[in-house]
Amino acid sequence: MPVAGNVVLGQGVTIAHPELVNLYGCTIGEGTSIGPFVEIQKDATVGRLCKISSHSFICSGVTLGDEVFVGHGVMFINDRAPRATVEGRRASDGDWRLETTLVEDGASIGSGAIILCGLTIGRGAMVGAGAVVTGDVAAGAVVAGVAARLVRRGEQSE
Repeated sequence: MPVAGNVVLGQGVTIAHPELVNLYGCTIGEGTSIGPFVEIQKDATVGRLCKISSHSFICSGVTLGDEVFVGHGVMFINDRAPRATVEGRRASDGDWRLETTLVEDGASIGSGAIILCGLTIGRGAMVGAGAVVTGDVAAGAVVAGVAARLVRRGEQSE
């Protein structure tokens, strides 16, 4: 089942093609829309009135505030040191440390962006398409590039 029974869906959530998503153990706020080929993992939270575009990956430990835009093919990362094995055995859940990421209300993340773990994207900030975000983004700021750099300072959304 592409939408697991343990997903909490707020009122009015729209999933364009429920058979083409993978949602499990997550919480999705009211009025949010989710495109096809999206995966949202356990312990991820999506606020209300968000738009999650196709082919995006929201992993465990990610929290999206309200009215957040996630473009096509956005990838979130939650592990600073991924490994397939540890001491000659296949790595398991206890072999890594979950790093959380917070995207505050009204932020927008452009298509193809990669958001590394352990950071905050501030309220009303904008991440350019294809950017690789390696550190915090201030409220209202616009960042772009690889690694993402400040393009301009904006005023905080209210």
